[in-house]
Amino acid sequence: MSSYAPLLALVALMVVSLAIGIASNRVNAKSGDGGGFLSRYFLGNRSLGVWSLALTATVMSGGTFMGFPSLVYQYGWVLALWIASYMMVPLCTFAILAKPIARLSRRTGAVTLPDMLRARFKSPELGMVASVVMIFLLGFSLVAQFKGGAIILQKVLPAMDGLSQTAVSFGGQSPAFLYGLCVFTAVVVAYTVFGGFLAAVWTDMFQSVLMAVGILILLPLALSHSGGLAAGTAAGVSAVGAGFASAPGAGREFLPISMVASFFCMWSIAGMGQPATLVRLMACSDTKSMRHATFVLAIYNTVIYLPIVLIFICARAILPSLEKPDEVMPTLALTVASPWVAGLILAAPFGALMATVSAFLVQISSAFVQDIYHRHINSHASERTLKLLSHVAIVVIALAGAAGSVYSPKFLQAIIVFAGGSAACAFLVPAIMASYWEKATARGAMAAMLTGVFTILVLYAAGWIKKVDPGIGEKSSFAPVYLLGVAPFVWGLIASALAGVGVTLAWPERQPAEATDAR
Repeated sequence: MSSYAPLLALVALMVVSLAIGIASNRVNAKSGDGGGFLSRYFLGNRSLGVWSLALTATVMSGGTFMGFPSLVYQYGWVLALWIASYMMVPLCTFAILAKPIARLSRRTGAVTLPDMLRARFKSPELGMVASVVMIFLLGFSLVAQFKGGAIILQKVLPAMDGLSQTAVSFGGQSPAFLYGLCVFTAVVVAYTVFGGFLAAVWTDMFQSVLMAVGILILLPLALSHSGGLAAGTAAGVSAVGAGFASAPGAGREFLPISMVASFFCMWSIAGMGQPATLVRLMACSDTKSMRHATFVLAIYNTVIYLPIVLIFICARAILPSLEKPDEVMPTLALTVASPWVAGLILAAPFGALMATVSAFLVQISSAFVQDIYHRHINSHASERTLKLLSHVAIVVIALAGAAGSVYSPKFLQAIIVFAGGSAACAFLVPAIMASYWEKATARGAMAAMLTGVFTILVLYAAGWIKKVDPGIGEKSSFAPVYLLGVAPFVWGLIASALAGVGVTLAWPERQPAEATDAR
């Protein structure tokens, strides 16, 4: 029976998630009009309090529990600098943007991020472009999350029924990976369709607590089985070289000092521009909740991220030659823990992945249904039609994301960095302009959005042509050119800001601003 324990733990988590979806569906049904179906389904009637805002505003994802650990395992201690800036996320996100974004959303009655930009700048064209850009970039993010969920189930299923691990023709993936992908997709789609935004938020809260428990259980187990951090570091140096223990600027190929500075910007500054973060801020209930959420989130990030670095340094001594680094989290849990405890630990990354997929599905669906169909095709659509289209959109988007995960880069984190950096370059500057600059114009916001994304795409296209990645010292077909050793999203943010300010000053518009009093 114990061999069934990891799978049973994940099945229990999936059952709980489905129950949360059903419960949130009932809450939506009983909440009255509150702005209609779209406001209830896509924004939860703006009801997020302290805990729901703190534990869900900066969504944990496949990058947190699958992609980031694989890089720690592969490259060592320098990854502590990669993630250190995440401790600054509460100050950056809540202190700078939370209050003005929430007020702006309430004043305009906006349900989605493109909806808010459209209303603030009085530009349907800007809203449409924002919708298309958001759909494109969140689609990439979905691929990473589906891959992570399939990997976890892949590690559990073969131990259960002897599924073959030999590669098959479909994407070169094993049968266990494909079966796991189907199960993961079905469960996430089911509870998201049932509950919409509230289902995503409630499962996110539940799974955030589960993540902290799983990490705190895994830390002492990893330290004990590895012989300590010194043994893990020595094993890493033996496997990949002295760079495993060195800091930036020590002649290492991975993460030189310019890249460390870049990724500090990635998590602390660029994190503010993520659509998932901004839409949660739009759903906040009041200013007091924001202040308290800042404190709660700072503590939570410390509890999560610092132990992850220690755990996967130790993993080098326990799993010295793992062929696929993205599998290090589930493999380590199954190696150091009893089957039942391993099941509880695996529920943490699995829950993070489900929560993130659900949040992204709701956002992409809202962009299709509210920002494209309802705004531009049929503004008189009935609630029944909007509800049906929302559900269909979620199913179709999920299937597309799952299919894309079959063909993905070696490092899951590579997808997350591309999608997250691109989203920041598209939306951070327009969001700041909308919140703080009364004279900002639709032309300026449009220029900022398109210039930021275009800069990222050009640098990635150049990297695709060269097929090199100086950021990790490996040839890759999905890696950018690091101009002057700096990550693409830094250049994208700079270009976005220059374009937004420059176009606004060059072509001012006389229009009544809906900007918030952000001060």
